[in-house]
Amino acid sequence: MEKARNLGLNQEEELLRLGKALASEARIEILKLLRGQEMNVNEIAEQLKIPSSSAAVHVRILEEAGLLDTELRPGIRGARKICSFRGGQVCIDLDSPGEQEQAEVISMPIGNYVDYHVEPTCGIVGPEGLIDEEDEPRCFYNPGRIEAQLLWFGSGYVEYRFPNASLQNRSLRRMELSAELCSETANYDMDCPSDITLWINGLEAGTWHCPSDFGGRRGKYSPQWWPVTKTQYGCLKTWSLREEGTYLDGTLVSPVKLADYRLAELPYISVRLGIRPEAEHRGGVNIFGETFGDYSQNILLKFFY
Repeated sequence: MEKARNLGLNQEEELLRLGKALASEARIEILKLLRGQEMNVNEIAEQLKIPSSSAAVHVRILEEAGLLDTELRPGIRGARKICSFRGGQVCIDLDSPGEQEQAEVISMPIGNYVDYHVEPTCGIVGPEGLIDEEDEPRCFYNPGRIEAQLLWFGSGYVEYRFPNASLQNRSLRRMELSAELCSETANYDMDCPSDITLWINGLEAGTWHCPSDFGGRRGKYSPQWWPVTKTQYGCLKTWSLREEGTYLDGTLVSPVKLADYRLAELPYISVRLGIRPEAEHRGGVNIFGETFGDYSQNILLKFFY
């Protein structure tokens, strides 16, 4: 459960999202339904006697306001969106303008890794086609990898290094890292779980249990020449390093605190994505760039001061 959120009048966007989410009897009923259980969108629709499409819209608005979490899990007919109540407290202080955070964003192209160890299935795709051979790990050294828009591997890791010069004379409150990810197998498989782990400066920052190597419909940004029989999209996952611990999509996943990562002390910030050798589900990784998948972004690292 998240700690209390304190909002002031200067935090217009958060206040508007929260107000919109709570300005609906149906959305309040959804929160009540989820307080003691998880439900998928169809189950919510049945309980409220509304169309599934309407329930999906309500769920999206509540998720954007930070009032519930969703996770895609495999079902009999493809993936299901499972909804869970986030809980916590929201405090609005009308006498306070609210804290103003300064943010710095670094966008890392997915092919700009500095180290890797991968095993097949593996490959790299650029804006116009395959970069070098498929299922040949040595091809990950190809200089053309900097143009990568989709890369995948069955096991191993890729490592990126982000600059930290701006941290030397500033007080960091939290750091976030987000990337579009999914499992990996030949072509795609909606029932292909994989435990995908993030490491920051050598410390494990949490593992996401991905249910699928997603396909069956074209990703929103995937080019038309990319075969629909291949992996098409992933889920946008966000790790947040805070003073009290490490969170994944708003859920505490590790007691490792912001200070423990020594973000300003080392020459750079090491970010590694991959599969632990001892992971229960070793289903590989797909990493999406800004012109593939459902989200138009590279790997984003955000500093909040």
